[in-house]
Amino acid sequence: MRPDLLNPLFAGVDGLDGVGPKVAKPLERLGLARVRDLAYHLPDRFVNRRAVASLDEASVGEQIVVALTPLDYRQAPGRGPFRVNAVDGAGNVCALTYFGKASYSAKKLLPLGERRWVAGRLDQYGQSLQMVHPDHVSEGSDQALGSLCEAVYPLSEGLTQGKVAGLVAQALAALPELPEWIEPGLAQRMGWPGWREALREAHRGEHGPARDRLAYDELLANSLALMLVRAAGRARSGTPLAGDGHLRARLSLPFAMTGAQRRAIAEIEGDVAQGAPMLRLLQGDVGSGKTVVALNAMLIAVEAGAQAALLAPTEILARQHFETLSRMLAGTGVEIALLTGRDKGRSRESILMGLVDGSIPIVVGTHAIFQDAVQYRNLALVVIDEQHRFGVGQRLALTQKGRRTPHCLAMTATPIPRTLTLAQYGEMDVSKLDEMPPGRQAIDTRVVAVERMDDVIGALGRHIGAGGQAYWVCPMVRESEADDLAAAEARYEELKARFGDSVVLVHGQLRPEAKDAAMERFARGEAALLVATTVIEVGVDVPNATLMVIEQAERFGLAQLHQLRGRVGRGSEKSVCLLLRGNALSQVGRERLALMRETQDGFRLAEEDLRLRGGGELLGTRQSGDTPFRVATLEQISKLLPVAHDDARLLIERDGGLTGERGEAARILLYLFERDWGVLLLRGG
Repeated sequence: MRPDLLNPLFAGVDGLDGVGPKVAKPLERLGLARVRDLAYHLPDRFVNRRAVASLDEASVGEQIVVALTPLDYRQAPGRGPFRVNAVDGAGNVCALTYFGKASYSAKKLLPLGERRWVAGRLDQYGQSLQMVHPDHVSEGSDQALGSLCEAVYPLSEGLTQGKVAGLVAQALAALPELPEWIEPGLAQRMGWPGWREALREAHRGEHGPARDRLAYDELLANSLALMLVRAAGRARSGTPLAGDGHLRARLSLPFAMTGAQRRAIAEIEGDVAQGAPMLRLLQGDVGSGKTVVALNAMLIAVEAGAQAALLAPTEILARQHFETLSRMLAGTGVEIALLTGRDKGRSRESILMGLVDGSIPIVVGTHAIFQDAVQYRNLALVVIDEQHRFGVGQRLALTQKGRRTPHCLAMTATPIPRTLTLAQYGEMDVSKLDEMPPGRQAIDTRVVAVERMDDVIGALGRHIGAGGQAYWVCPMVRESEADDLAAAEARYEELKARFGDSVVLVHGQLRPEAKDAAMERFARGEAALLVATTVIEVGVDVPNATLMVIEQAERFGLAQLHQLRGRVGRGSEKSVCLLLRGNALSQVGRERLALMRETQDGFRLAEEDLRLRGGGELLGTRQSGDTPFRVATLEQISKLLPVAHDDARLLIERDGGLTGERGEAARILLYLFERDWGVLLLRGG
């Protein structure tokens, strides 16, 4: 149960003044459903203004607060701007300029002959001073001086800065006094304020210690919860699995295993032989052979008379795994089934019966394989692919299907920097596949300016004409009025007009049936070109596809570009990846694309991605393997996570865990950051 002390923070925002249905919807889009969410909705930046007695003291381009008296109104012809000419105490004239609907309220805000305090950016238009759309106009100096340092919050359509600031103020006023969970000596050394004061200071201005303290709280909660998961796992009873190797010896593998694969299998074999359930992360670059390792792990379970399940985040990936594993299992006599949400009727019933009676030892599927209606005879191993798409709480729920707690092998094809591995998988042992299977060729990666689009399409035509297959990846599905990114649907129509029915389209908004049909046509070689969004980032394996075009490549993160590039180079033929770039390349963008040309080492790219993003620049439409944190930035994670990790370990191993005065405070911390799955694992939690 959540401590009563936290109830005011978890109250809905609809209980705050000024929140009706019209305001609640845009708040929901920002993830602001509770008072706590508003309190932690930290400003992106602050506008710092200087109070001046006259315009002579200010510089053009400066943010200021100044007292002005309106002299006259002037409306430009047609839809031109509405100007209020105003004078300061020294006789300097400044035009307060309004456009569109904002001009309707200007006369009310600025009555002629009455002094007002005006806050905004001072600009110059020709030889005259002006302030376009002043940020604030107030009658009294107290209110005006309150805007000298003003928070700028992330917004959603339908919200204004003033509205969000007002709601945040209500949330901060409701903050309870909470006990201190940070070790006193550490807080003193760091110069960190208390929790409530830190939240208030973080909304008032650039306060580094306050921001760091709030980030540390989140990192400590995460580290502590992951360690509780690990401790609880070691205390639970699993099923020791000892296979004799007779099924693994019959596997039909496409190539000899690497030393890294053999090491990982040995580590897994040692784990599953124990009474405590395995919790292991298998981290491997694109094409490093994680599926072979996972299959060996599942066959250990089958050899021991138990069952194994492989969970994939999408139906496309589940079907891909099923087909790959079926090929490898040919000749072993081991039955494997595919179960997704689309399976209905007799086929579904047949699979369910096979799982209950044990005649189906291996099942592959989406979350459907863990629904209440799905029961197993003896589920002893769960493999979870693309682990970063599932939360720890979800994984804990998935492992409740066995008579005893199943062993868990999580896999990710997204190379994750060491720091973020600790943040996301701190409760797991890690195996890394850092060798590539023999025969894999390097992918020729080139950066091409968007002006050469016609040349690229011409080369694509020659590639298709020679019997090759290709991918064309776009960062959006539809054109947006607010963005000029190429849309997958628009590009698909253009390329289809050029190449006919050999072009298929896949994106996340398609019906599953249409998506699968397009993928199957491409996989069978009936379609030569697959136009897609990043839905193909994982799980697509077509060896004949040897050309990848990524449009607006500078909009993607390094990790995601690397994942997409990994869709080619899966056969024996040479593969090419073309990164189409726009004209407005930042220095960071140039570095990123240069790195893609320079290396195909995903682990190095992951570390460089973290370095480049450390300054706060978001380098892509979505970063695969991004942090699970809302407050802590990448810089703060790098700086503070090792400290939080050590502190959490000491709290559990030396200071009695969640008992005692600090332990009770730590329990409140876990609930505050919704890491309460860590509490629930404790007896009586």
